[in-house]
Amino acid sequence: MISVANKNASEEARKLVQFLYDCAGKKIITGQHTQTNPMEEISYIKSVTGHEPFLRGFELLGYSPNINYDDADEACLIEVEENKGTAETALAWAKENNASDIKCMLTFSFHWFSPVGGRDKSFYAKNTDFDPEKVLVDGSPENRAFYSDMDHISEILEKFKQEKIPILWRPFHESYGTWFWWGRKGPEVACKLYRMMFDYYVYEKHLDNLVWVWNCDVASAYPGDEYVDVNSIDVYLEEKKATDYKTEYEKLVGACGKNKVCALAEVGYNPDVDLVEVSKVPWAYYMTWSKEFAMDGVRNTKDELSHMYSSDYSVKL
Repeated sequence: MISVANKNASEEARKLVQFLYDCAGKKIITGQHTQTNPMEEISYIKSVTGHEPFLRGFELLGYSPNINYDDADEACLIEVEENKGTAETALAWAKENNASDIKCMLTFSFHWFSPVGGRDKSFYAKNTDFDPEKVLVDGSPENRAFYSDMDHISEILEKFKQEKIPILWRPFHESYGTWFWWGRKGPEVACKLYRMMFDYYVYEKHLDNLVWVWNCDVASAYPGDEYVDVNSIDVYLEEKKATDYKTEYEKLVGACGKNKVCALAEVGYNPDVDLVEVSKVPWAYYMTWSKEFAMDGVRNTKDELSHMYSSDYSVKL
């Protein structure tokens, strides 16, 4: 059995990590992010291919405790409204499809509205003056709010633990950029936040069903193998091309090492399954982003979707 970051990880979490290693370089797991409860992306993919993704991504932004409803535009309010109930939907889907026995996989994205202050979509740094570096100061208002928010989200994650459902947990994503508040002071600060969350969720909350996914390709910010189960990167190419994302893989392992399995946590253009099968670039899974990225018929055409989901090299429901 492959070693995991949390030494007290549940049997189901360990099985999930093992499954990722078993697939990497031999298969690629199909994945799709869903932003709303209707999960229209899944219906679209099934109508086109006859299959559903093996990995389904869900969003927790609407569960942020500090949403400023009084100073939010219509787009923000719609997004929050669309996100209501997604954790409950995720739990029902995972139980129905037997995620406990790795007959499917789920992951959570968390566009975390800043724990203090902010307006509109305050997960964006431009909409909040929340300083992630001040979280590192014990007892500061930012530190207290950070832990309070973590307590709130841990109650959601605990429900999955009780049902023995493992979660690919990817906090503080895209910290190589400064567009989210957790990345505004650089990925090294985001790494410290990640470690704080890991220690709190593992040793205080005992959320042993979490599989820890790091999402950054900056070497100086890597948390260390003892904090990570999966190394991942998000890739949105400027122009569409057939690719196995080998260049991105090499950069990721160059920054984070080769000791952990790797994944394309978000993509705009799906990898070319034929190229991946030939090159054997060991991506365990990819996850296409939601709405137009999945359904506009341009970024990923119907023929390309059909080919991906009909390939013997892809893992799907």
